[in-house]
Amino acid sequence: MFARWDRMAKQFTRIGKEIAMAVKQGGMDPDNNPALRRCIQNAKGVNMPKDRVDAAIKRAMGKDKTDYEEVVYEGYAPHGVAVMVDTATDNTTRTVANVRMHFNKCGGSLGNSGSVGFMFNRLGEFKIKNAGQNLEDLELELIDFGLEEIGEDSEGNIIVRATFTEFGNMSKALEEKGLEVIAAELKRIPATTVELNEEQAKEVLELIDRLEQDDDVQQVFHNLR
Repeated sequence: MFARWDRMAKQFTRIGKEIAMAVKQGGMDPDNNPALRRCIQNAKGVNMPKDRVDAAIKRAMGKDKTDYEEVVYEGYAPHGVAVMVDTATDNTTRTVANVRMHFNKCGGSLGNSGSVGFMFNRLGEFKIKNAGQNLEDLELELIDFGLEEIGEDSEGNIIVRATFTEFGNMSKALEEKGLEVIAAELKRIPATTVELNEEQAKEVLELIDRLEQDDDVQQVFHNLR
């Protein structure tokens, strides 16, 4: 139970930072700010209370607001597994020191910008409520909006992936078609994956877990199969 609450708290913190950055870039009106609209969708998807969302929006416009900077770190976990770490930070000196410490403590190494980024494709991923849509028909409808992949997840939701540059167009298309988007995120999908034995994979996952627990880390991507 405690792990579940910790995970929920982390999700709320992550979305709160995303709201702050979205408001800074496009204002506090979700009707005129697609990025903020996406944050509110994602907040609903993790059951973040509406009053917390509203408070985060107001805080982002206040004089005591925190300015977050998006910084991406790249490196290798043990056994050659590539790792990319998306952060949102108000202190890059602290963040890079912490990220490097996590890599070092788990037998990995923090690399330079571009050291593993070429191994990942940046895609927009949309999780859509499955209301009995025909996937083949939906694929044809979305092909002109940057569709790369379409399928279902383990819970039966429809997963739509679009190219990074078409993220906004795809978001608008799904909205106009009246499809209920549960969550929408930019993800880094590995072009190739690495397969390890159970003991080796455990070492890699220890690093991933440490990174994900860090307050400045938003998302962690890797190419472990």
